[in-house]
Amino acid sequence: MKNTKIRVGITHGDINGIGYEVIIKTLMDERMYEICTPIIYGSPKVAAYHRKALDIETFSLNNIKEAQEAHPNRTNIINCVDENIKVELGKSTSSAGESAFKALEAAVADLEKGLIDVLVTAPINKKNIQSKDFVFPGHTEYLESKLNSGKSLMLLISDQLRVGVVAGHVPISKVPEVVSKENIISKLIILNNSLQKDFGIRKPRIAVLSLNPHAGDEGLIGTEEIDVIIPALEEVREKGIMALGPYPADGFFGSSDYMKFDAILAMYHDQGLAPFKALAFDSGVNFTAGLSKIRTSPAHGTAYSIAGTNVASEKSFQQALYMAIDVFRKRENFEEISKNPMQTSEASKNS
Repeated sequence: MKNTKIRVGITHGDINGIGYEVIIKTLMDERMYEICTPIIYGSPKVAAYHRKALDIETFSLNNIKEAQEAHPNRTNIINCVDENIKVELGKSTSSAGESAFKALEAAVADLEKGLIDVLVTAPINKKNIQSKDFVFPGHTEYLESKLNSGKSLMLLISDQLRVGVVAGHVPISKVPEVVSKENIISKLIILNNSLQKDFGIRKPRIAVLSLNPHAGDEGLIGTEEIDVIIPALEEVREKGIMALGPYPADGFFGSSDYMKFDAILAMYHDQGLAPFKALAFDSGVNFTAGLSKIRTSPAHGTAYSIAGTNVASEKSFQQALYMAIDVFRKRENFEEISKNPMQTSEASKNS
């Protein structure tokens, strides 16, 4: 296994939000440089603006033109935006959206080339980033189009929970058509593979939530459970995936049944993310499972209302950075074990 420090690419996200604040606060911890080499894709000028607004004097940046020049023991930054960019704290502007996309585009290009090992993205505004080059509901779908020919899964992670969703960034009116047998099976396969490969869980237990209240009450309040979800679960169990349910979401979270599973597959965005953020808003991480490359982000958004006030918690971003590194190591280990089946049998004897 490699012992070199992991090169972490960091996109600055929306420059008018709390992205730079949580990035700077995270990288002020000197211990970070023992495990990784951070490379920010953003703007030295914007970073300096935020540092001044936050009254932080002890943090410096190493300006570089390309990732290969990164200093292993410093925070490096590559300028990706127009030098005349204007910061307007707490406001959604078209220039902020454009700068967020340029940073993301540059970082993903370097990720594809292997110039950085993992990607950690600061929050974007999903509206102002839209352009002819970015026509996606969010990071997840953009990265899927750039890094995958197949599908991915938005997975929210904390110390207690791993929650994925079948219907991600889609309107509620379109949820029933997205919650198909094929999509449920696809998401469960991605989730199961990720739990094994990215988190080192040999035989994952996955809870699957119902779409309708009370799991449809045997067809009284909707038939999707009978017609779609249960057949999907039966099919994946034949493939050796331990997916159980469907469970009514309210009782499942209310009774703490979520503690008994390695992951949960919710049917739609708010069904899974509302309870997740209620339990782990400050420390949650958004991980894009199923990609060929590793990408994480904090679970929160741009938080315009507190931008520049020095009250944003860096914990979620910090955890996102740690998780990207941990998943990178787990994948290395998984590949080694896959090459040497004897290690797997030895691990089974010792477990």
